[in-house]
Amino acid sequence: MTYLLALDQGTSSSRSIVFDRDGHIVAMAQREFRQIYPQPGWVEHDAKEIWDSQLATAREVLQQIGSEKAAAIAALGITNQRETTVVWNRRTGEPIHNAIVWQDRRAEPTCAELRERGLGPLVQEKTGLIIDAYFSGTKLKWILDHVPGSREQARRGELAFGTVDAWLVWHLTGGKVHATDVSNASRTMLFNVRRNEWDAELLAALDIPPELLPQVHPSSHHFADTDAGVLGRSMPIGGIAGDQQSALFGQACFKPGFAKNTYGTGCFMLMHTGNAFQISANGLVTTSAAQPTRTPEFALEGSVFIGGAVVQWLRDGLRAIKGSSEVQSLAESVPDAGGVMFVPAFTGLGAPYWKPNATGAIVGLTRGSTAAHIARAALESIAFQSAALLQAMSRDVSASRAASTPAGGSQVTELRVDGGACVNNLLMQFQADLLGIPVVRPQVIETTALGAAYLAGLSCGVYRNLDELAAQWKVERRFLPTMPRERAAELMGRWEHAVRQATLE
Repeated sequence: MTYLLALDQGTSSSRSIVFDRDGHIVAMAQREFRQIYPQPGWVEHDAKEIWDSQLATAREVLQQIGSEKAAAIAALGITNQRETTVVWNRRTGEPIHNAIVWQDRRAEPTCAELRERGLGPLVQEKTGLIIDAYFSGTKLKWILDHVPGSREQARRGELAFGTVDAWLVWHLTGGKVHATDVSNASRTMLFNVRRNEWDAELLAALDIPPELLPQVHPSSHHFADTDAGVLGRSMPIGGIAGDQQSALFGQACFKPGFAKNTYGTGCFMLMHTGNAFQISANGLVTTSAAQPTRTPEFALEGSVFIGGAVVQWLRDGLRAIKGSSEVQSLAESVPDAGGVMFVPAFTGLGAPYWKPNATGAIVGLTRGSTAAHIARAALESIAFQSAALLQAMSRDVSASRAASTPAGGSQVTELRVDGGACVNNLLMQFQADLLGIPVVRPQVIETTALGAAYLAGLSCGVYRNLDELAAQWKVERRFLPTMPRERAAELMGRWEHAVRQATLE
């Protein structure tokens, strides 16, 4: 039997998972690390803690499976929290500042300046992204602006920038390799996704020295071999992809029109659009998909900032439940939300609205409203936000079809789901009802790590092609829509009305 090791470096924890060739989990280890909040709107990680936690889980999982199976690991794949920004000294390996996390908003003044300079269309045309503090480029500029002497050091080639994957590769190879993949590079706002290369014009706009940047390779690629002293033996690093593109790959969404939604702290919906670069007219971003070859592949993406985190608020803020697992039973204790709508805009609203100043709102309350109605409305808010994303994708596809562009005609016919909240049957059924298409939960919901393992397996010959991987994807449960379309449209109309109230429009 052949095995694959996936390093899954997330926002709150690092995990390592060993898969067998058939995509089954053999062993798993996980370790949390600190979240650092220097001031409101700022979120940081200690990059050394990220590496230490990831290394510890990798060593733990190898110990779990024993030396015989560990020797049969064909390759290692990496998937990671995206946009989080690390800058370190090439000689010492020491970070010059804490990692600035994707959620961090400190670079918004820089973004506002770029918008005022009229650079929005240029950025979107080259990167597929909108100008937002979410992406890495303005975080990197902030570090260079605020760490004395760093920009000069960068120009001398003494510093390295990377998203978390590049930071891990650096340490796995003992500081010998500085590399990333196209899916992570595409989230920096510095990378021309049409040409798969760093863009000199965008680097100049942010005053970022090119000497900082990692080499960029396809997502399935022999990036390097690990240093033998790190994991007990050398093994090839054969796959890298940002977490959401990795989940799209792990869900076997290899062709235009295939879409997945990950239900985690936030929600991230991606639809594969093939080789066609398509700019969204409906509040989505275009991003590089995980690429098995050097040929560019793209996806439309929508990001919901508060998904499963709304359940944490019910527990910790409202204290309506003692544990997150209680939310489904509380929500099911009432037949519906009783007219209550919950817009969880705790950190503004992401796609397709992009309202950074929106605030949370609970509307439709009556004297008969209870904690159960609010709990049900909170769960339903996850589905409403995700439905708004799919509607935006459908409008983009329809426009593309009308214009007879290469991406046209690829409407989503089913939504593949993963992430922690996808185990909630009430939520998944309501999602199918709103969308009017099947919602499909696979047997393996750890699709982010599975995608990294698949990419690594492709690069070293464990798998012959994408058809072989697609055949491994298996359904655990299919949720079919039962709600009349008129009722679903009515509910979506009420949701949009609630969003307007939350954004003070």
